[in-house]
Amino acid sequence: MNKELMKKIILPFIVLFLIIQFWSGLATIVEDFPTPSDTAVYAFGGETSDGDEIEGVLSDPFYIENQDDMGVFWQILESLKRVFAGFALAILVGIPIGLLVGMSKNVQYALDPFIQIFKPVSPLAWLPLLLFIFQDINATAISTIFITSIWPIIINTALGVKNVSEDYLNVAKVLRFTAMEKVYKIILPVAVPYIFTGMRLSLGIAWLVIVAAEMLTGGIGIGFWIWDEYNNLAYHNIIIGIILVGLVGFILDVVMGRIADYFDYRKRM
Repeated sequence: MNKELMKKIILPFIVLFLIIQFWSGLATIVEDFPTPSDTAVYAFGGETSDGDEIEGVLSDPFYIENQDDMGVFWQILESLKRVFAGFALAILVGIPIGLLVGMSKNVQYALDPFIQIFKPVSPLAWLPLLLFIFQDINATAISTIFITSIWPIIINTALGVKNVSEDYLNVAKVLRFTAMEKVYKIILPVAVPYIFTGMRLSLGIAWLVIVAAEMLTGGIGIGFWIWDEYNNLAYHNIIIGIILVGLVGFILDVVMGRIADYFDYRKRM
């Protein structure tokens, strides 16, 4: 085992140890704050430090009691459905707009101010308006994800187009390519790595937004589940929910990163 690999394994465990120590210290200072050991019991089941027997959240994540009472697996699955629906819409709309912004100065001048204005707007600012428009939890969550995650796709796609060499574009003129031929044969092969970088950022934002959206809109989903546990004063489960959200977000980022690397011609050279 080489030194670099050892560092990648050992250093995260050192940080984890420090986090647990800080967590344990916080639990001694803040009254009723969950300890690491009790949180583990609430996650996997067993006996708490107070002697209570607990059936853990992760001991049966697939149960379905009724439409409003489901295991944490189904909560995450519902959230992922909304995330990918909004993310797919952002791809379908964002890539063409990004191509237009990158290829045309006039389109860039027309749209850039609005991109810069709406890009930093919090998803929580959109939620009340979208809920008023759609009067539906799923449509509101999906549209919120779409609006807040489309900007990285547009910006990175436009950046990819602008990185196309002038020499390539001159060749397209010599060969008398049509606009569509220029896009498919010249621009997209160069812009694809940038597009996937934008998609990776967009997916991360989508997963971030869904938790906040579900907390406010209710229904089924990991965000609402965390908020419901707060209302039930189940602080152990809130921490479990935070960890699950982080792990799912990490997996999504890794998968999207691998896909981006596969389509990045620069890493295959």
